[in-house]
Amino acid sequence: MADISALSPSEIDAHFLRRTFDVARRAMMHGNHPFGAILVDANRNVLIETENGYMPARDSTAHAERLLATLACTTIDANILRGATLYSSAEPCAMCAGAIYWAGIGRLVYALSEHRLRELTGNHPENPTLDLPCREVFGSGQRSTEVVGPLLEDEAAAVHAGAWDK
Repeated sequence: MADISALSPSEIDAHFLRRTFDVARRAMMHGNHPFGAILVDANRNVLIETENGYMPARDSTAHAERLLATLACTTIDANILRGATLYSSAEPCAMCAGAIYWAGIGRLVYALSEHRLRELTGNHPENPTLDLPCREVFGSGQRSTEVVGPLLEDEAAAVHAGAWDK
C-alpha cells in the first residue's frame, strides 16, 4: 500500500476512491456489476472492502454499499463508525444511503453521480436507477452524514466501459 501519511485530505479521498475502482473492476471479473465500496476509519485504516454481489443469486439488493453497511454495523463499534468514511465508486442509491444512515457511518465520499451513472446504464434492466440523490436521503434523517462527491467522475465512468452493453 502507498504511504498516504503526507497526503492532503482531498488527496486521501482521491486515493481511496481510486481503490474503490479497483474493487469495482474485481467485481466485474467475478461476473458482477462494476461497483465497489471501502470503509476507512479515522486513522486511515481500511476496515472493509466490498464488491457488488448481484451474482450468482441475481440479488438486486446486493449493492456494494449495502453489503458494506450491513457488515459494518454488525461487526464494528458504533463509535468507530461515526468517525469512519465510506468510499464508493458511485453515488449510493436510496436503499444504500438508507443502509449507510442506519449503520451510523459518519461520512461518505463517492465518485460517479447517479445522474452520470444513468447516462452510462441507460435503460438496462439490471440497473434501473433511482433519481433520488443520497444527500436528500441523508438530509431527511435525524443525524448528520457528511457527503462529498461527485469526484473523479471520468475515472469512475471508465470502469463501466462495456459493462452495460449486454
